[in-house]
Amino acid sequence: MVSLLVAGTGLLGSLIGSFLNVVIFRVPAGRSIVSPESACGGCGARIRPWDNVPVFSWLALRGRCRDCKVHISARYPLVELGTAVFFAGVAAWVLSGVSTISITGFGSTTGLAMAAALVTLVAFLYLAGVSISLAMIDLDTHTLPNRIVLPAYPVATVLLGAAAMMTGEPGRILGALVGGAALFGVYLLLALAYPAGMGLGDVKLAGVLGLYLGWLGWGELAVGGFAAFLLGGFFALVLVIARKANRKSGIPFGPWMLAGAWLGIFYGEQIANGYLSLIGLAS
Repeated sequence: MVSLLVAGTGLLGSLIGSFLNVVIFRVPAGRSIVSPESACGGCGARIRPWDNVPVFSWLALRGRCRDCKVHISARYPLVELGTAVFFAGVAAWVLSGVSTISITGFGSTTGLAMAAALVTLVAFLYLAGVSISLAMIDLDTHTLPNRIVLPAYPVATVLLGAAAMMTGEPGRILGALVGGAALFGVYLLLALAYPAGMGLGDVKLAGVLGLYLGWLGWGELAVGGFAAFLLGGFFALVLVIARKANRKSGIPFGPWMLAGAWLGIFYGEQIANGYLSLIGLAS
């Protein structure tokens, strides 16, 4: 059953990826994401439903509009495919622990464990969708729009809070709130100390990521928070060495915040435990 859910989630991800392409294009321009219907950027012809099947339509049309034959960027099917793979990976990660979910407050019931896992899955799939949208938008425009970041606070709080209560672990809610406040505070101090290097969009995104990382645990929070600076710094160094950038170049930090957070989500506990063992502090 888990395999079917993972496959189904991947299929859902391809459909969500198609929608994310709209979000990535329209949100920075201040346009509605629901109307008008998608149309060719060259001739304005409405995209037919059978030409809007994720990945396959682009391949069938050979990357060109059916009407005017203008080239359609390969980024569209890549976002759809990437979202499908990302969603499937998140589903596999969440659902692999269904049998070991602690339900101390409600008694051990497989049905309740699965329900809690599904709520957790929805919470992290939401973050995955937000991550893809924000990473692409930040790369394109060097902005992290409030229209995407701010709604993530109540959505994450409700979903993560519900999952914590369903598993009988209300302490996770406090961990999420502390994690969100901690990362928000760290990034705010950095933005105040060096406004040219850290924007308020990064600060607001940090709070969202802190909610998720803190909900998982302190190891995940530490690794996810630190990894952003490690990954971003390494990438910037590579660009400088390759003479593709200099010390004054503006490099979007949002994608590295998101990459670091997901590293913490997937592997934070293992990395933290490994580091503590290395320095002799493991329990």
